[in-house]
Amino acid sequence: MKNIQDERGMVTAELGLATLLLAVVVVVIAWLVAVLGLLLRCQSTAWEVARQEARGDAAAVRQARAAAPAGTGIEVRRVAGEVTVEVALAARPWTDWLPAVPLTARAVALIEPGSP
Repeated sequence: MKNIQDERGMVTAELGLATLLLAVVVVVIAWLVAVLGLLLRCQSTAWEVARQEARGDAAAVRQARAAAPAGTGIEVRRVAGEVTVEVALAARPWTDWLPAVPLTARAVALIEPGSP
């Protein structure tokens, strides 16, 4: 027959490991949410720059570019009556020692009549 005292503390060790694993999962999920937030900001920037470029509003374009996340590259092309904007960002939420996640967003808008 087993001695009950030999297994004493086993539940405590398992609970400690489960708590550590749960903490790691929560941090990873929060990091993914931060990356998703940066992707949404890139898409919003692409939409706003494309819309303002299509209207010919240079001041609003400058304002939309200024609101982009730090380190964002914005490329604007005007072809065949359309404005295409591509936004690229090497996302590194929270810290620089984690690998960068390449994010891209694209928006297309028709050039409005009468715009420069």
